[in-house]
Amino acid sequence: MKEKFKIKRWSLRVRIFLSMIFITLIASFLIAAVSIYQFKKEAKDYHQDRLERKENSIKEHINYILANTTYPMTTENLPLIFRERIHELANIHGLEINIYDLDGHLLKSSKAAFSVDTINQNIPAPILRVIRSTAEKRYVDLQQTASGKRFRSSYSYLKDTKFKPLGILNLPYIEDDGYYEKELNNFLIRFSQVYSFMLLISVIIAYFLSSYITKSIKEVSDRIKETRLNETNEKIDMGDTPQEISLLVDAYNNLVDDLDESAALLAQSEREEAWREMAKQVAHEIKNPLTPMRLTVQSFQRKFDPGDPNIKQKLDEFSKTLIQQIDTMTSVASAFSSFASMPAQQNETLNVVKIVQLALEIFNEPYISFVSEEPYIITRMDRTQLIRIITNLVKNAIQAIPEEEASPMVEVKVYRDGNLAKITVKDNGKGISIENKNRIFEPKFTTKTSGMGLGLGIIKNIVENYNGTITFESELGKGTAFLVVLPIINPDNKTD
Repeated sequence: MKEKFKIKRWSLRVRIFLSMIFITLIASFLIAAVSIYQFKKEAKDYHQDRLERKENSIKEHINYILANTTYPMTTENLPLIFRERIHELANIHGLEINIYDLDGHLLKSSKAAFSVDTINQNIPAPILRVIRSTAEKRYVDLQQTASGKRFRSSYSYLKDTKFKPLGILNLPYIEDDGYYEKELNNFLIRFSQVYSFMLLISVIIAYFLSSYITKSIKEVSDRIKETRLNETNEKIDMGDTPQEISLLVDAYNNLVDDLDESAALLAQSEREEAWREMAKQVAHEIKNPLTPMRLTVQSFQRKFDPGDPNIKQKLDEFSKTLIQQIDTMTSVASAFSSFASMPAQQNETLNVVKIVQLALEIFNEPYISFVSEEPYIITRMDRTQLIRIITNLVKNAIQAIPEEEASPMVEVKVYRDGNLAKITVKDNGKGISIENKNRIFEPKFTTKTSGMGLGLGIIKNIVENYNGTITFESELGKGTAFLVVLPIINPDNKTD
């Protein structure tokens, strides 16, 4: 299962390359197997035909001897008839000859007298039954010697001039495959040479063909990987390509058109939705102070008495109420303006440690602590924006600590991590709930009873504008830790 999974992960180029090599190997093995089979079949047919030719020639010679013998043609006289002639027959035809009677007993053999004992003195009963039962009165027995050589042994009837059976002729024939084996070996050598050359050619062709086929697909794949929703995506122009690749390229180009159109519509929709939501939030925040202002003015108008001895005190209270609500509206407008504007990049080289210390001087809470592992960590950004980041995070940390907390704690730490400056602001406040964690940096999101919730959104905007990141970890009821990461420059220089 694991190997199957690995094969599925192979690239298309590798699959095409290996498939072509595999097809070449299979074709070569099949050709070699068919050739070997054909050689063996030809050898078998050759030995079978040769034995039949030998058998027919010997029978014709035997019939001639029988026709010219002076002995009566009986089974008992066969040893006398062939007493001298059987060796002559064997020498002429180059084959061993054995003659049996009709019951399968050996009568005469062309072998020397001292080796006759090695010949079967009787024909095996099963072979004898087959000879008697077949119409041709002939049977060929296939056997194998102890040395591994195969031989055929044919059995057929000897008949007199009136076709009366006289005996059984046995011709042992050893199959000498030396010639065919030599030819087969020569063929395999030549075939292996040609096959090795063809395999090399196949590897080269498979490599270039697989590269050609997958080149266009890879180009389309690379373009698809580079495709982005909010960026300009170029179309593919590959000229003349196979039909399948052309269809794929056309599909990608159509996708680019649709994607550009969708991106434009989405961007427009997001802008409209963002401004609608922001307008609702600003309108809501402005309406909040307008209502008490209206009620205060109406109350003052209704109760205004120039002769009242406390008129000056009432006028002061009325003015303070209006000024307070006006300040609230001003802070709303300022927050909205700060979020809408991008921070200006001053490219000021500064010491992060010192600026963070400077930002903490405005806080009087005794539980705020500052820790730095080294006195100088240099980065490049706007001093005011860095102070704003620290001020906002520390203010949020203070506000997150409940009043009943016996041991409030806000820890600000600055340290170096490789080529990065890291600032952590940690508190032991209420923490952030799971449902709010994914929304904490959203503009207009807040868990406070007042404010627009733009502070963390502004901070994220500032940090990312300077190629940094801001993340946090929080546990409900135990506190929150924000981490700001900024790139370090000129690590060997020291500056304020």
